Amino acid sequence: MAVTRDAQPLFERYQTLAGTWDEYFREDGTPRSQARRIVAELERIGVKEFRARQKLADATFLRGGITFSVYSDRRGAERIFPFDLIPRVIDPARWDRVERGLIQRIRALNAFLADVYADQRIISEGVIPADLVLGAKGYLPEMQGIRPPGGVHVHIAGIDLIQGPDGEFIVLEDNARTPSGVSYVLENRTVMKKVFPRVFAQSHIRGVEEYPLRLVEALASVGPAPDAEEGTAVLTPGPFNSAYFEHSFLARRMGVPLVEGRDLYVEDDRVYARTTLGPRRIDVLYRRIDDPFLDPETFRKDSVLGVPGIVRAYAKGNVALANAIGNGVADDKGIYPFVPDMIRFYLSEEPILGQVRTYVCAREEDRKYVVDHLDELVVKAVNEAGGYGMLIGPQATRRERADFRGRIEADPRNYIAQPRIELSTCPTWTSKGIAPRRVDLRPYVLTGTKGTWVLPGGLTRVALVEGSYVVNSSQGGGSKDTWVLRSGSMQGDAE
Repeated sequence: MAVTRDAQPLFERYQTLAGTWDEYFREDGTPRSQARRIVAELERIGVKEFRARQKLADATFLRGGITFSVYSDRRGAERIFPFDLIPRVIDPARWDRVERGLIQRIRALNAFLADVYADQRIISEGVIPADLVLGAKGYLPEMQGIRPPGGVHVHIAGIDLIQGPDGEFIVLEDNARTPSGVSYVLENRTVMKKVFPRVFAQSHIRGVEEYPLRLVEALASVGPAPDAEEGTAVLTPGPFNSAYFEHSFLARRMGVPLVEGRDLYVEDDRVYARTTLGPRRIDVLYRRIDDPFLDPETFRKDSVLGVPGIVRAYAKGNVALANAIGNGVADDKGIYPFVPDMIRFYLSEEPILGQVRTYVCAREEDRKYVVDHLDELVVKAVNEAGGYGMLIGPQATRRERADFRGRIEADPRNYIAQPRIELSTCPTWTSKGIAPRRVDLRPYVLTGTKGTWVLPGGLTRVALVEGSYVVNSSQGGGSKDTWVLRSGSMQGDAE
């Protein structure tokens, strides 16, 4: 389709943001190699038609009930997850490095968890201070000496990545407990195929549709029974949970039951589901309930979400739980700075992916530096998520910095700090046309006894508010489809 007078080119007035790595355009305004084809295809469509297709995409999400909840929002719990039609595009060579780095990182985190709940060599040999590990909120002494079925602790990981000003991907955060968001990856792709069939067909993109099958296979591989796939279920806290859409969505796509704690019971240290046809043995639970609420016999006595006795069944090896209980110690933000040391210690390898320089406020020297440089740093509470418990020093007021100084000095173990990294930007549709907005990326990594698999791409989250660095949906962020190009699709182009 040729550009007509009615089809104003989409990127005609686009300007990159100074000091950032724009994922579509160089500073001189020419498209990067991986983005040339998609830029040409979108330019053919033009502004008027693009606007119409964005409205169609929004309506599709609304009709499909693709939502999330924000508990603190008094206007109502359910929201449609904002979706931007301009995809993020990643070239094959860059993705190959990311994939290898993620597999390496998950191997090290699994080794760390196996060690921490057994011999604790990494502590006794002085690689990580004992107080940081044993004092982590996510460390559960009740799990000491318990080996999960199959020996896998992190079955499903969501590793948050950013691209700095040099364009290289680095790790921002590890999520090894109950990482959410993969349902939006799958739904985003479905909508893109409907709204831009020609653009999608011309772009040679790796698929994401096999994720549910890969997930079932990884989970079944750690089950205690040979036919564990038949005894797999998704355990949800219920429809009032913020990610309930995802729980039900994944259960449907996996072809397994969605259950709540009240649907299950433990007998003779084995887990069963109540069904209309009688008891059904459960061998594997993809559980989306946090550790404290999982078993009132072992953890919170007042929990009505979990299953009494399930920890006993787990300790006996009669049920696999994904992710394993106690994983929180591995994605504690105070442990994050030591992951490169874990890779060297357990794997005898150098880290493939870099990460952000991090100051651990539990260390006196780091704490002094942080409180003296709050106007330059991003401070994070180690056990918060969703953009909460965070201070962006360069944008904060004096009062906000003073408040955080007091918090840090009162509870230094609860805080880490990092220099503010200039996140990469991607063209994004706004009320004023196409503009650069900051993005991050959450790839999903599945691990079973037969190996580790990385979903090509992942969830690109975008800070829709102009000037914002916060991409979390709970803080006004949205998402994009992430296109990993197939090898050979760039026809020899080099960046």
